Formats: sequence, C-alpha cells, structure tokens
Amino acid sequence: VQLQASGGGLVQAGGSLRLSCAASGRTFSSSVMGWFRQAPGQEREFVSGISGSGGITYYADSVKGRFTISRDNAKNTVYLQMHSLKSEDTAIYYCCAARRAGWASQTRPYDYDYWGQGTQVTVSS
Repeated sequence: VQLQASGGGLVQAGGSLRLSCAASGRTFSSSVMGWFRQAPGQEREFVSGISGSGGITYYADSVKGRFTISRDNAKNTVYLQMHSLKSEDTAIYYCCAARRAGWASQTRPYDYDYWGQGTQVTVSS
C-alpha cells in the first residue's frame, strides 16, 4: 500500500486547511485510515481515525470539534479538514492505513501497517 499525503502549509491561527491522503495498492474500503501528527521533539500522536465504510470516526480530545475526517472510497482518498487552527497544531501530519476495515479504537501507531511520508502543517500565531 502506498499513501501520499498532501495539503499541508503555513496558515495563521484561526485559519483552515484540508489534508488529503491518496491510497493505492490495496482495496481502500478494507482499511481503517488514520491521521497522526508529530511535532519536533515529541512523540507521534493520534489525531483521528475512520472505519473502512466511513461510518465510524474518532478524534483526539485536542482536535474534537475543530477537525473532521472523511473518506471517499471511490477516489481512494481520506481527508482531514482542519478549522480554528492553533499554534499547537503545528506538526508533520501522517496518514496511515490498517489491515482491517472495522474500527477497534486504533489510536496507537502500531495499530497501523502502512504510512505515508507526512505533510508539514505550520500555524503562525
């Protein structure tokens, strides 16, 4: 499975960005998809996840109400819409895929089998 994340950039606090992650090489709808982020000197942390059908979504408390994860299985793409961005959202954002379609609280990096290269999000205050 290959994952290609895009959509990062520099944005002012309070602004919005939409990240995309295009997948290839596996039946997309058979994979739980996730977004993680990693700031300099910090561990990779879970941001959001979505089941294979898109019917179940889950968010870290730090982004709940501001970020929305979605997927388009016809386009093999998962999205992360980010609103009301804060300086603490600054990080490299990674998309990832698991070898199962059902949501089972996959909130840890080792729950996922495939990773994209990451896209930088920088929020200026």
